[in-house]
Amino acid sequence: MSTAIVTGTSSGIGLHTAVGLAQAGHQVIATVRDPARADALRAAAEAADVRLDIQALDVTDAAGAQALVEAAGPVDILVNNAGRGAVGTLEQLSDADLQAQLDTNYLSVARLTRLVLPGMRERGHGRIVTITSVGGVVGQPFADAYCGAKFAVEGLMQSLAPVVAPFGVQVSIVEPAAVASSFVGSVDHSPAGPYAELQQAYLDRAGASFATAQQPADAARVVVEAATTPEPRFRWQTSEAAVRFAGLSLADLDGSRVLAATSTWVQPSSGS
Repeated sequence: MSTAIVTGTSSGIGLHTAVGLAQAGHQVIATVRDPARADALRAAAEAADVRLDIQALDVTDAAGAQALVEAAGPVDILVNNAGRGAVGTLEQLSDADLQAQLDTNYLSVARLTRLVLPGMRERGHGRIVTITSVGGVVGQPFADAYCGAKFAVEGLMQSLAPVVAPFGVQVSIVEPAAVASSFVGSVDHSPAGPYAELQQAYLDRAGASFATAQQPADAARVVVEAATTPEPRFRWQTSEAAVRFAGLSLADLDGSRVLAATSTWVQPSSGS
């Protein structure tokens, strides 16, 4: 039986990915920052009649990550799902704000990936799947720190993929658009200041997007497919909305299409 590590599993995509991989026959180590908040995960596993090995892990804790991987034994699948959002434009953001996003969304992913790579390389097989975001391919107003970290992790994984592929290790990224989960509630907000009107327009638009967001179970099915398919590929989107949005940037050689679209996000409505 192969072993999978999935981070950030207390809710949302991570929860459903952990359960989905267990249903597919994998031994799943499901990490949560606080095991006391894992009741939903335990209930989902019970409802699906699967067993999960729930472990505490703050992904920014280097020693904790190393201990987890060492105790796990051979790891066949790593799903880097844990993440954190932030709302604020650069003038509003401190160095600490920027570092917090890098620590969770980039450096922790790099660290865990580096920890599992030697064993995967030596055994000649492995899957590394990182949940990025459409924000990892399209820069968005007031998501400067978040998108910066997600762009960075996509660049890291795209650079890594051809190097480890000859050793049988497949690297993939998964780009969801808006997903209905508790992720939105954990977003850090910076004071708006002179950007208040623009930021409110952005927040109003974001709220409308999340009102019709994809369900996390549907997004997780794409993650499980990326981690288990016999025909792996590098880039996956979890919905048609994500395909359209990511395509806006991937086909935008001079950057004008993205800026034309996102500039409308910070325009106050005519009724305000």
